[in-house]
Amino acid sequence: MEERYSVQTPVNRWIYSAPFFQGLPETVVEVALTHLVTRTHPANQVILLENDWGGSVYFIIEGWVKIRTYNLEGKEVTLNILGKGELFGEMAALDEVPRSTDVITLTGTVIGSMPAQDFLKLLQTEPLAGVRLAQLMARRLRQVNRRLRLRESDSQSRVADTLLFLAEGQGKKGQTGTEIPNLPHRELSSLSGLARETVTRVLTKLEKKGLIKRDQELICIPDLSALERMIV
Repeated sequence: MEERYSVQTPVNRWIYSAPFFQGLPETVVEVALTHLVTRTHPANQVILLENDWGGSVYFIIEGWVKIRTYNLEGKEVTLNILGKGELFGEMAALDEVPRSTDVITLTGTVIGSMPAQDFLKLLQTEPLAGVRLAQLMARRLRQVNRRLRLRESDSQSRVADTLLFLAEGQGKKGQTGTEIPNLPHRELSSLSGLARETVTRVLTKLEKKGLIKRDQELICIPDLSALERMIV
């Protein structure tokens, strides 16, 4: 399903709370989104493939996607999980080179695509947009560096760090703590670089210690600092 986007539609006011657009004048955002097209995708649908050319930048309106690649042995590696308000595809648009990763939906997802030329024009004409993009890329680089440093840590540290990684990017304040999506264990396995069985075992231990609470859709972290102290 495809439809033109209208910033006047109340249900789409999410755009002004998205990190990339925070602080930008509404008139500037309206112009930038003139050619934005929204599409609805089912779960487990490939949105982008590695080596596709970067003709658009994408904004997640609803749902979750994963960014993946493959290692030298052909094993899938999940690089990131992105949710509502996040963007992807910006690097290919900036470099004018083929994309370096695949993007796949994890749930039913609504995505808005902005032509790359409109995205670049926004960066060229609105300095704050460039600052927001730099902040986004710096945050993602810090996250990758942290995860690489923990690759030799024990399994508990790596699972705890993966949960904190998701909390930093997609955590929402709930009544009893920070809530993150309760992803399939295979996704947490790929993010942490551990076997799925190991992830399941560690999550059970963390839950028994009261460091996380789980239901069908969410994982709640009552105390982020307490979970971070589990990392050695």
